[in-house]
Amino acid sequence: MRRTGIAVTAIATATATITLTISTAGAAGAAPPPPPGADAAKRNLAGLTVRAEGSDSGYDRKKFPHWIERGGNCNTREAVLKRDGENVRTGSDCYPTSGTWTSPYDGATWTKASDLDIDHMVALAEAWRSGASSWTTSRRQAFANDMGSSQLWTVTDNVNQAKGDKDPAEWTPPRAAFHCMYARSWIDVKHRYGLTVDPAEKSALGRLLGRC
Repeated sequence: MRRTGIAVTAIATATATITLTISTAGAAGAAPPPPPGADAAKRNLAGLTVRAEGSDSGYDRKKFPHWIERGGNCNTREAVLKRDGENVRTGSDCYPTSGTWTSPYDGATWTKASDLDIDHMVALAEAWRSGASSWTTSRRQAFANDMGSSQLWTVTDNVNQAKGDKDPAEWTPPRAAFHCMYARSWIDVKHRYGLTVDPAEKSALGRLLGRC
């Protein structure tokens, strides 16, 4: 698959600089930047703080501003659709008018952007319960729009709705071949942002890594 041209912007957060990749003209790549391999994922999983999840008290999706404008009339959702599809064409407003997308969660292929969601690998509510409740709004914005990690994926909309804000102890993609990548990506996001894992979540991630 061909890749789009990209521009890169760095946003400083409390603990790290999060790189945001902005898709521009051209055909698209296939996926987010890959997470570390299985061995590194195991080390990062071992280093995560294990703690019971916090509550949803105070949570609101509006506290994670998305989808932000990224230039060229594109917002983050549109930029991810351009990145993850093949032969994507857009109107002047950057919304895809044609293209082909394959959802890694279930292997389904789609030709309409309306059939697709942009999934946060670690859902916003899950992040809130795992430490993001104490973040600044700017850091939550960086998290919600992070194209520089394996956080944002183009997936079948009803599969994403089935996932909701569940962690890997509660839900895994129906396509078993993606389970290793799913665990590696989940761990990478939690590691990058210093988020906690609960005991059942950590055990489930360990089992998924065993399939790598």
